[in-house]
Amino acid sequence: MRRVKAKRDWFLPSMVLVTLLAWAFPEPGAPGGWLHPELLTKLGVALVFYLHGVSLAFAALQAGVRLWRLHVVIQASTFLVFPLLGLGILAALGDSVPDELRLGLFFLCALPSTVSSSVAMTAVARGNVAAAVFNATLSSVVGVVLTPLWMALVWTAVGEAPPLGEVVVDLVLWLVLPLVVGQLSRPWLAGWAERRHGAISVVDRLVILVMVYTAFAASFAGGVWARQGPLQIALVLAISAALFAVVMLAIGRTSRALGFTREDRIAAMFCGSKKTLAAGVPMAKLIFGAHPGLGVILLPIMVYHPLQLMVAGVLAERWRREAPATRPGDLAGNVR
Repeated sequence: MRRVKAKRDWFLPSMVLVTLLAWAFPEPGAPGGWLHPELLTKLGVALVFYLHGVSLAFAALQAGVRLWRLHVVIQASTFLVFPLLGLGILAALGDSVPDELRLGLFFLCALPSTVSSSVAMTAVARGNVAAAVFNATLSSVVGVVLTPLWMALVWTAVGEAPPLGEVVVDLVLWLVLPLVVGQLSRPWLAGWAERRHGAISVVDRLVILVMVYTAFAASFAGGVWARQGPLQIALVLAISAALFAVVMLAIGRTSRALGFTREDRIAAMFCGSKKTLAAGVPMAKLIFGAHPGLGVILLPIMVYHPLQLMVAGVLAERWRREAPATRPGDLAGNVR
């Protein structure tokens, strides 16, 4: 088989670049700046989720709907196991780290799974792609409700929470409504979206980069990062790596105990261990609003995102190579 040379991903270096731009030139993206970040980010959220709605084909999910045990494992991992681990982290850290970082660590745990990378990694590893599409999509929809609910439960212990009703209204107006409108547009725009898949992906990432810039510009302008240090960043990296390893191990053992096939086990491990940056940044902008520490709140997901991509990419390639000679019961031994 001919080996395809992987393209370099420009997105992660671009995140570093816009963060540096926010440090050097925070004024345009800070609250009150000429970019008007309060409106710009909401319009960006609406555009991203409208394009997701246009691109999302629910007919492709029908093949995976019947695997209810697999769905329970994945969704429970995303919205129950992760948040419970997050509560444990908050209890262990206590007041030893700033409130913004504690919020960010739990926000990471409360986020839904990714869509594109979960499905892509499952496909590379020759797992159950239909189940991955179903669960990644379901996670995004359920996360609109469960993520702000989890945040409302813990925010009062860390700081003053905004009225939950206002957060839900913002999420519905700028996230759910564009997604629904995009779905309703599919009969006319589905072919266009399929042909322009690459361009839509670029727009998606550019909007996220703008939101990352405004988030960090606000935190730099407010002097939030003056209170952070390399030890705290190293702490976030260590916690992120531990979270990913613990969840992957737990899903692998659970899937093995339930007798999942190799393909279903791969889908469970990739979908249940991922956390979304693409939806996480827009949701953070809506949930936390003009919080001056938003850049610090986003730090854990910005660390976890490249970490999960690197580790999952290595695992996906390994399992792809092993697929022809691997029996359904052998995968658990490879991921212990």
